[in-house]
Amino acid sequence: MAGGGAGVGKRLGTLLSGLLECGAFCGIIFGWASLVFVLKDLGYFEDLCEPLATDSPNRTLLQDCSRQDEQFSLVFTIGSFMNNFMTFPMGFIFDRFGTAVARLIAISLYTGGTLLVAFSTPELAVLLFPAMSMLSVGGILLILTNMQVGNLFGKYRSIIITLYNGAFDSSSAIFLIIKVLYERGLSLRAMFLFMAACSTWHLLRTLFLMPRSRIPYPLPPAYDYGLQCPGRSRSYRTYEEKRLPGEAGPEETPLEPTMPRGGGDPPGVPFGACVRSGLFAWHVAWLSVMQLRHYLFIGTLNPLLDHLAQRDHHLVSTYTNAFAFTQLCGVLCAPWNGLILDRHKRGKAPRPEGALEALADLRASVLSLAVTVTQCLLFSICAAVPVLPVQFATFVLQVLSRSFLYGGNAAFLAIA
Repeated sequence: MAGGGAGVGKRLGTLLSGLLECGAFCGIIFGWASLVFVLKDLGYFEDLCEPLATDSPNRTLLQDCSRQDEQFSLVFTIGSFMNNFMTFPMGFIFDRFGTAVARLIAISLYTGGTLLVAFSTPELAVLLFPAMSMLSVGGILLILTNMQVGNLFGKYRSIIITLYNGAFDSSSAIFLIIKVLYERGLSLRAMFLFMAACSTWHLLRTLFLMPRSRIPYPLPPAYDYGLQCPGRSRSYRTYEEKRLPGEAGPEETPLEPTMPRGGGDPPGVPFGACVRSGLFAWHVAWLSVMQLRHYLFIGTLNPLLDHLAQRDHHLVSTYTNAFAFTQLCGVLCAPWNGLILDRHKRGKAPRPEGALEALADLRASVLSLAVTVTQCLLFSICAAVPVLPVQFATFVLQVLSRSFLYGGNAAFLAIA
């Protein structure tokens, strides 16, 4: 950038490292079905299984493990609930204290969660409850701090936001990798200790590739971020300090001209007015219903496959791997939604400005929301069919719907 700000290399480094962070750490709880397979094999909550009465003493003794399945579903339910419930307080912390503080909290939660899983045992299976909640909250806070990276790339902002959300979806495949490595002889403890050690990388990225407060939009001249080497050109902090007294900075400058006192609408909408608006209320209701459908499917997938495969261990493993593998494709699906959202910004037609630009962005989001609803409807229909091979189509539609849901939601909120 001109004026000695963050160069293309640094911005690309931030983008790619953020993509890796979202794709390997932020949403791993949604790969729960793969981890449940491992935990069942290790005997977690196995004491809840009860022998079934059989007609013949010569038949293989069967067990009713419905209470074990309920306990695993409860772990996921609480973890996914915390993922949503804690988003608001985590967002407040991010807005109030900035990126560095928010990321340090996220890293602490994430490290604590991985260590709890690492040192859990079948006798201490109860540790899974706080562990999954900490991994969930730490992951959502990490992705919240990464959303602002889209501000570094101007007209590609929506595409990058949806790409990060797609990577968030793909991170659920991490538990598939853990499952495969476990089947190859690696211990669950060793793998989660390695994940805890990765917090060092998160910390280094916080120091060198992320801002202390926030990345403003639009970017000011010569904007830079992260720890600077001695003698480097001015950072955003220096830019702030060199401003003339009373001059508004980029984060304080309204995008629309300020209306004269006594006439028109105020330049900024208060937080309370945003929360009470019909647009926000309907969007929250829509998002809640869509998320509930996805959480219900993920939380009950393992017992569903057990039932459809008639408890065939090998078949359940195959379909669990297929589901987790499709989750990897989330990062590939999400940018399609970004292209839909940014479609009006391409081409040679003159782009509207100010309020008309915001209105054009909102209109572009209508198609994105409609496509997301259609995908979720088709996914729900396939999931309701009690035929095992049909679940392959369910997995594909689920990852498409989820990628569009989270990417589109984040972009819509940034627009609205």
